[in-house]
Amino acid sequence: MANRLHQLASPAKTRLVNVDHMSVYRIAAALKLSPSTVSLALRRSPKIPAATRARVIAQAEKIGYRPDAKLTEAMSRLRLAGKRTHEACFAVISFYDSPRPWEKSLHLSRIYRSMEQRAGELGYRLEPLWLRAPGMTYRRFRGILDTRGINGLLCFGSPNLLEEFPTELDHYAIVAQGLSIRTPLHRVMSHFFSDLYRTLDRVWAMGYRRPGLVLGLYEERRSAYAYTSAYLGWCEHAFGSPLTIPLLRMNRVEEKPLLSWLKAHEPDVIIFVHLYDVVNEFVQVLQNNGIRVPRDIGVAAVTQILTGSPLSGMEQNQALMGAWAVELLVSRIMNQDFGIPEHPRIELVESRWVDGRTLKRQSTRS
Repeated sequence: MANRLHQLASPAKTRLVNVDHMSVYRIAAALKLSPSTVSLALRRSPKIPAATRARVIAQAEKIGYRPDAKLTEAMSRLRLAGKRTHEACFAVISFYDSPRPWEKSLHLSRIYRSMEQRAGELGYRLEPLWLRAPGMTYRRFRGILDTRGINGLLCFGSPNLLEEFPTELDHYAIVAQGLSIRTPLHRVMSHFFSDLYRTLDRVWAMGYRRPGLVLGLYEERRSAYAYTSAYLGWCEHAFGSPLTIPLLRMNRVEEKPLLSWLKAHEPDVIIFVHLYDVVNEFVQVLQNNGIRVPRDIGVAAVTQILTGSPLSGMEQNQALMGAWAVELLVSRIMNQDFGIPEHPRIELVESRWVDGRTLKRQSTRS
């Protein structure tokens, strides 16, 4: 009896049946396909023709196939671990005319450093590759990626907001920063709508009752008009229709139209949305014209960076943007999600509020 109990308890005497593995063989036999083709089709790999994938998935549903989640997770880790000795690398690309645009931008450099740190924590390294190097073609670039075993791309976007992602590079896992690539891609970006809406809520809580929005033209397009939508929506709820103060759009800080707008509409606080190298210039123009901030008017900036600035406002969270981009790319590779996605995933990162010296609490008004 003791020997019998020992045999039942002993792992060496226990046979484990991999139902998931056997189901793949059943589907393969029924459709006269190889098990590897069925396995790839069940993971919706673009390496398998769409018609074959559809046949495999239909057969899987017919036999009641359910993937073993634990096994799938373990196999994904094994596949990644097996590649890391040769392919532990993501390419960092962009459509800028300089090889490393993050070296010329504090905003982009913060994102890149965060990507580098998170990639290292997950066992990867980053390799910057210049898409627009002299003599480079997309076909040649694809050959470089394939030779080096790179299947994941982190894209910093383009100065051209209408840029399309090249079809020659559409069989990799791709995650883009921001909205500057028009092609549907997985991407990580600032939550522009929430940033402006929360800024308006904050100045309202401080007692300001006539917020005006001054908006950079490039920033408006770069946010897909989310800043405009947030302002109009917030004002609609706060004041009803029509809009109390019209928006002012500017390329940089244009003194004459700014002063005319201030005189005509008398806002008590300005929400200034622009590039980080322009926001301090804005306050200086006000002060040069005898407008004291925050005594005469409050200013809240919504921008990429407020470090070293006296401005109050929202500063983008580049640390999360970079880390989340790497994590999203790793998850896409683990799920064999290569190519231009039919249903892109977009992760929105909210900015952080910075207490500066350009706002002050107002007396309570109705």
